Amino acid sequence: MVYSISNKDRLEVANDVVTALAIITWVWVLYYAFTQRMDRILFTVIFLGAIIVVYLGNELIEAYREERRLELVGLALSTVVTIVTTVYMTVFYDTLLSIRVGTALPREYAIAIAFVLVILYLSYRAYGFTFLAVIVGALLYGLYGDLAPGILRHGGFSLNRTANIMVLDFQGVYGSISRIIATWVALFLLYAGLMRGFGAFDLIMRVALRMATYIRSGIALSAVTSSIIIGSITGSQAANTAITGSFTIPLMKETGMKSETAGGIESVASTGGQIMPPIMGAAAFVMASLLGITYLEVMVSGIVPAVVFYGSVVIAVHYKGIGQLEGKTIDIDVESQFDERMSTREFAIQCLRFGIPFAVLVFMLGVLQYTVLTSALYTIIVMLVTGFGFPLVQTALEGESLQREFGSLLGDTAIGFREGAMILAPIAIIIAAINGVVDVFEASGIPGVLSLALLDISGGVMLYAVILAMIISIILGLGMPTVAAYVIVASLIAPALIQQFFVPDLAAHFFVLYAAILSGLTPPIAIAVVVATGIAESNFWRTAHEALKISAPIYVLPFAFIYNPEIVVGGWGTETFVSGFIALLGAFGIAHGLNYHGTFFHESPAVKFPIKGVYFVLGVLAMVYPNMVVRLACVGIILVMVAIQLQNPIRKRLGQRSTTDTVQTIED
Repeated sequence: MVYSISNKDRLEVANDVVTALAIITWVWVLYYAFTQRMDRILFTVIFLGAIIVVYLGNELIEAYREERRLELVGLALSTVVTIVTTVYMTVFYDTLLSIRVGTALPREYAIAIAFVLVILYLSYRAYGFTFLAVIVGALLYGLYGDLAPGILRHGGFSLNRTANIMVLDFQGVYGSISRIIATWVALFLLYAGLMRGFGAFDLIMRVALRMATYIRSGIALSAVTSSIIIGSITGSQAANTAITGSFTIPLMKETGMKSETAGGIESVASTGGQIMPPIMGAAAFVMASLLGITYLEVMVSGIVPAVVFYGSVVIAVHYKGIGQLEGKTIDIDVESQFDERMSTREFAIQCLRFGIPFAVLVFMLGVLQYTVLTSALYTIIVMLVTGFGFPLVQTALEGESLQREFGSLLGDTAIGFREGAMILAPIAIIIAAINGVVDVFEASGIPGVLSLALLDISGGVMLYAVILAMIISIILGLGMPTVAAYVIVASLIAPALIQQFFVPDLAAHFFVLYAAILSGLTPPIAIAVVVATGIAESNFWRTAHEALKISAPIYVLPFAFIYNPEIVVGGWGTETFVSGFIALLGAFGIAHGLNYHGTFFHESPAVKFPIKGVYFVLGVLAMVYPNMVVRLACVGIILVMVAIQLQNPIRKRLGQRSTTDTVQTIED
């Protein structure tokens, strides 16, 4: 008897296999976190190979489902090369690390080159041609540096040396940043996957929407809040825009907001999530490692800038919401936006279910000051306990089937493990590529060259230097995930600011981090805007224009780190809070000038636009100028102007009300 297996059955089996591989990979990662009985470099080799194979399995399923035969061949070859490379590097680990340093056998060079090609191919699949061009350009610069012009020239590397740098010396794709991803960041992304599998992202949306019912512009503000929280965990502007934007953008449009405004709000919020403590899109862990300081120091330093960002965006979005929703009746049933309705009691239980693990994470990192690995490990354990415990207790109290509920929870956990792997894999791949690029650059001496070039081009003037540094950081960011963007600018740009202009280390690194993240909003790349535009069905340039107006203070904030470094340096002292509060008021001035929905003293454009410009300039000076008296004076002028400006609409409304009352009296 011959049995035929349908394509649907094959896909289901393949999906189960990929999910099983993801679970095995995570169990092994958790085992390492518990025991740490393996050399960190060897763990990274196996981890990178395993997570790439899981990712390739998922991509093979998609290619098979859509009958893309050429891609099937490329993905299958990539899977074979990844497995062979990982097994070979594991089996001959001791020999390659201690005996054949700087040299290798012909077959080893062939394996290394093949694996680099796989990394390039997967980087292209995950992030497109532009990013691939950057990596290939860096490799070509390493190979043919002797042909480069002027100060960029170096001796050039042979193909064998490039293979050693990229793979065989356990640097490059297996370098220090890849090790941070494997040992620190991975568990946080598993936490994100479990949160999504158990339904925490839906809860975050519900919380934000319930808060929105108390403010007229609340629907737009709910998008900001939910996107910032989720974006901090996912570590990717584009991914976060897709996850939350598919929900928030249609909802904003439903309430009456313009498509381009809805897309602009979501793209800004998703970008801002990358700099929100405690996770900061995973960049905080890498920054702590590069600077040789504790993670807690980085997290504390990031709080005041994050408040400035959030405050300025809330103001801008509130203005947008009030302006576009004025006179419209908004009646949104929160629960109707979700597949299942949730009572107040169930809502409270879910808040506890997901709030307890997050509280444990903050307590262990901030109070007990445990290591990142230990804190993440125990957070995941608590997440599993509450994720299973709360529903099972609730099911038992209601007298329903525990077995059915337990089976459902196991399914949610499996989904969470797979989601975690799918979130992590593109980041691990891009970091492997970036780590290789950085090592090639460092071997060529380009960071030192860039440092001297920046000093020379700027003429030693710090303002010119930091403007150039910001432009370069935005270009290098290229819409990459937060941690990848940060790694490349921290290696190439931050040293120039530190060495040539004596900017404090932490201030320089926060500067390049914020600048690189802004590439997600800056045309023509603007990856967050591209994704939001697709969801909103809006015009890209108008959406980008809205995003730039909302996020304008964030383009100024990095300069505040340079000229008023106390905002990020020095912990939680009085000076930090005062300087941060003044920066917030300056950001308010910029947001008010660019986004306020009412009149600016007069309807005439000849008055309106110059006044907007005054607000902008005063806001910039209040945020950046390195003199407290000048900053306070600018803030004072902003507040006085706003108070006078807002009196006119109030008087107008009072006059209209008085006229209405008079007419009513006459009629009576």
